[in-house]
Amino acid sequence: MIASEVFPLSLLRRTRPRRPFRTTALAGTAGLAMAALTACSGGSGAAQAADGGGKGAKPETRISVNLSGQQARAGEPVRVTLAEGTLKQVTVTDSQGATLAGTLSADGKSWTSARKAAPGTGYTVQARDANGGTATAGFTTAAAGKVNKLTLAPGKNTTVGIGQPLSIVFDHPVKNKAEVEKHLKVTTSNSTVGSWGWMRDWSGKDRVDWRPKQYWQPGTKVTLNAELNGIDTGEAGGWFVRDYATTFTIGRNQVVKADLDTHRLKLLRDGEVVEDLPMSGGTPGGEKASWRGKTVLMSKEGTINMRSETVGLGDAYDKMVDYSMRLTWSGMYAHAAPWNARYMGNANKSSGCLGMTTADARSLYEKVQVGDPFEVTGGDAKGTQALNNGYGEWNLSWADWQAKSALR
Repeated sequence: MIASEVFPLSLLRRTRPRRPFRTTALAGTAGLAMAALTACSGGSGAAQAADGGGKGAKPETRISVNLSGQQARAGEPVRVTLAEGTLKQVTVTDSQGATLAGTLSADGKSWTSARKAAPGTGYTVQARDANGGTATAGFTTAAAGKVNKLTLAPGKNTTVGIGQPLSIVFDHPVKNKAEVEKHLKVTTSNSTVGSWGWMRDWSGKDRVDWRPKQYWQPGTKVTLNAELNGIDTGEAGGWFVRDYATTFTIGRNQVVKADLDTHRLKLLRDGEVVEDLPMSGGTPGGEKASWRGKTVLMSKEGTINMRSETVGLGDAYDKMVDYSMRLTWSGMYAHAAPWNARYMGNANKSSGCLGMTTADARSLYEKVQVGDPFEVTGGDAKGTQALNNGYGEWNLSWADWQAKSALR
């Protein structure tokens, strides 16, 4: 904490009735300047000297700002304090023209900004007292030694399925998770209940997702305001130097149910079956088996090259695959697999994906939305999809998911 810098502000005598207030600039140390608060009557300092000292002069008024100079510490609220009298209004403006909201204390002697000063930013403080006097000050915070950034999903102004969580992946480690989470504000058009949960992303980076208690209601509009500018993420993480915001809308009520035992995949819309397709899941008994559990369609990737060595299966295959729908980071997809057609509907013989005929995969691809839940059931699986392997949060109970919040 940097010590507050105190600036004397002399009350200047008004020489004629109804004359506009005069303002005298007083220089502070470390490059910080304040203008004198002016009052309706009385005088002190230079004004007193001009008229022989002046009888009944009011005592000198002092105001302080907790941050000063050209290397002020970022990450602290701006606090303005008046020694005598009461503050009427305080405005703090940054070098980009944005203002910091704040509140006056009950006794009117101090003002504190609601948000913290950001790194590498110049600020101007303007104060007005109850008598109409004004004062200004300025300071600049030290630049961030390291800057943290983030990546948001889903994309801005997109429409997604009812299983899509709001997901944030950070460039650098986040040690101060509770402090960061406090500044992530989610609002919805229908007061959806949800919670943040922290995890280590598949990439190895810190990640936090916001999941509703239950699948989203179709038509819900979701907004994130991440007011992170000026937040220190902790050792090795660095500072945020900007805010982030995104909005998205929940689309149709669709769920895909894939049964590894019956070898069928069904697409339900509003509870009604609109597709019932034969499929072949992963070969049971080893690494080629499919994951079961509730996952979420991450992306529709069209035709892609799939190579077995990228998922730890040696040189088993190297194929161009059509209508590819990603379900996990580890490489589980739903896609066209015409080479496996003889097993569809009767056996699981793939390398871990949910394979369909080209025509069936095309039909499903055209109907599903990114964010649609895929609920995979059956005994022929190698286990339940991990939390961070795509979007695995729907495999946790609501209580277990809430426990992953840093504010619980």
